[in-house]
Amino acid sequence: MTKRETVIVGLSGGVDSSVAAYLLKERGYEVIGVTMAIWDGQFKSTGKHACYGSDEEEEIHEAREVAKKLDIPYHVFNCSAEYKQAVLDYFKSEYLAGRTPNPCIQCNQLIKFGMLPEMARKSGINFDFFATGHYASVEFSDKYQRYVLKKAVDLKKDQTYFIHRLSQLQLSMVLLPIGQFHKPDIKELARKVGITVEDIEESQDFYSGDYKDLLEVVDSPGNIVDSNGRILGHHQGIWNYTIGQRKGLGIAWSEPLYVIGLNKEENTVIVGVRDETYNTSFIVSDLNWVALSCLTQPMECSAKIRSAQKERDARIEPMENGEVKVTFFHENDAITPGQSAVFYENDIVLGGGIIKEVLNEK
Repeated sequence: MTKRETVIVGLSGGVDSSVAAYLLKERGYEVIGVTMAIWDGQFKSTGKHACYGSDEEEEIHEAREVAKKLDIPYHVFNCSAEYKQAVLDYFKSEYLAGRTPNPCIQCNQLIKFGMLPEMARKSGINFDFFATGHYASVEFSDKYQRYVLKKAVDLKKDQTYFIHRLSQLQLSMVLLPIGQFHKPDIKELARKVGITVEDIEESQDFYSGDYKDLLEVVDSPGNIVDSNGRILGHHQGIWNYTIGQRKGLGIAWSEPLYVIGLNKEENTVIVGVRDETYNTSFIVSDLNWVALSCLTQPMECSAKIRSAQKERDARIEPMENGEVKVTFFHENDAITPGQSAVFYENDIVLGGGIIKEVLNEK
């Protein structure tokens, strides 16, 4: 008798990961549920749903109940120390440097798809694949001769932006069973099999408290200036602002003002009118190529610079230092250093990286 392949499934306590586990069991896999514990209680928490917060114990309880319902083994692994180093410390250093980080992307690459499976294997669990409830799909491409990450069938739920930094090794071991379903289908499946966990609405926040708590800083007063250096107001720390922000500036002006830059060296927040938020070109560093092994010549594709934004047509060009210049065919607003830019060819992720610098080209 051929031994069944084993898959460990990252259970969060929500519907998506629960149905992912159910689908894999139905397909004949030996399924084991695993959860990463990352909350260490160091910071305040409101208890609202987020990846990092005090409601983690409740979510682990829900995941354990799902495992019982599906009659699969279940294990919890404490990744809090690794999470602090890889995600919280990164989050803090980026904000203090005047950049806007994306901790969810960092967590997926290094913790959820990295440390969690590694800890499971070191604990003695033998498995062939790791699965999650992300809306995306993975397959081996004959065209590219590489594992590729593809958009979910349900484009409204697509999460390729958040997992675009997975390596070829990670992708070769990943199963994403709900990527071929629409959200209503997943909910219906959950009802049919009696999975009654709460369908928690996805949050853009990774922390359930005030993220300023994570920065552990004291006020650092400075000036809010316009693009000509004229002082318009004052701030208590550049980490309180992000590119494109309009509310909370405390400046009375004839038209709305937006944050268009943060200068760490001069400790200034730079603001401007709506037209000044638009640009076309920027530099991307720290690239992770997925469908491509690297970018060797300019090519046209689509690019996304925020998770909630649709891709925009663009041209990407390799630079001598391994970075990439991106030029949108039409102006885009709030291009933000520190955020991720992800490149697509139709439904396939070509790769992506971190926005390093916005160029003054319009």
